[in-house]
Amino acid sequence: MKAIVHVGLKPGVLDPQGKAVADTLGRLGFAEVESARIGKVIELDIANDLSAEAAETRVREMCEKLLANTVIESYRIELQA
Repeated sequence: MKAIVHVGLKPGVLDPQGKAVADTLGRLGFAEVESARIGKVIELDIANDLSAEAAETRVREMCEKLLANTVIESYRIELQA
């Protein structure tokens, strides 16, 4: 089973990297880009002997302890068979 974790900054948290990307895209002629937010995607291969519910619980624990800074970031988990 594969777990895909999408991590991004919470609304209201400044994103200087996203601002730099949006500004640069504007200078490159992509005027339709009004803003950008930068995040990360983490792919985890999970042992197949776990149920989907158990795998999601374990991945959520991983996010809370290491993969996301829950003070400023939110995360979303996708499980794929």
